[in-house]
Amino acid sequence: MKRLLLFGTVVALSLVNSGVVVAQSNPSVGTWKLNLAKSEYSPGPPPKSQTVVNEANGNGIKSTTKGTAADGSPVAYGYTVTYDGKDYPETGTGTPNGADAIAIKRINANTFESTSKRAGKVVQTNRTVYSNEGKLRTITSKGTNQNGQPTNNVSVYDKQ
Repeated sequence: MKRLLLFGTVVALSLVNSGVVVAQSNPSVGTWKLNLAKSEYSPGPPPKSQTVVNEANGNGIKSTTKGTAADGSPVAYGYTVTYDGKDYPETGTGTPNGADAIAIKRINANTFESTSKRAGKVVQTNRTVYSNEGKLRTITSKGTNQNGQPTNNVSVYDKQ
């Protein structure tokens, strides 16, 4: 009886730990709120607010962004990607630099690189780094906005 109880305990703990490992294998999963005090936007002005919800989706994510742009207009866009470097549609209003497609590659456990395109032309590149403790997300972006101006942004997000 003791062996059966010990076996059951080991199996239960293994299942719990395997779920934690799966959840931690993709640091982007979760809800992220833009921290304007830590972020830098050139040229500005920055958005008034932004919240990103990332859900695990096979070998990738489903990402939904909502917020308010600098001019007060609503921002609501999203995409579903696999981390294979291929282009996937980005739909909604207020996409960064007017992008209509995004491709993402995972570089290592905490680093991702993405390329956003509009009508097949690259309009932004991003390097996203998640802190080791999983509470901070920093996106360094370079590109060209819809007015033809170069953009150089550092967006810092706090995990909610």
